[in-house]
Amino acid sequence: MKQHFETVTIETHGPMLYDFTDRAAKFVRASKVADGLLICFIRHTSASLAIQENADPDVLKDLNDFFKKIAPPSRDYRHDAEGPDDMPSHIRSALTQTSLSVPVRDGAMVLGPWQALYVFEHRDTPHSRHVVLHVIGE
Repeated sequence: MKQHFETVTIETHGPMLYDFTDRAAKFVRASKVADGLLICFIRHTSASLAIQENADPDVLKDLNDFFKKIAPPSRDYRHDAEGPDDMPSHIRSALTQTSLSVPVRDGAMVLGPWQALYVFEHRDTPHSRHVVLHVIGE
């Protein structure tokens, strides 16, 4: 059984989905794990992870717009230490995922033809987001 870890940094510049599929694929190839599991974990509470469509950018825009509607920026939240987008970003993160699992077969991620891995940034200001990649297998 082999295991490999790496932390990748994704620079964000406002609410949207940031594709990190190529970086994860490169990590999996370099690990030399033929068959196993890739786990991605984001080390933040105001951003999340998603597996989403990579063909039509309108899907990503619509997702972002939807989450803005269900948790809009406001000073009405008790927790607003970092501004009006602070608590809404935590709500959006709680409704999505902080970790993803992707099967690895023959040294590559087993994603569908229209799937990609994304950091879903929920804050308005630029951030450096850290995603821990962990692959385990044979």
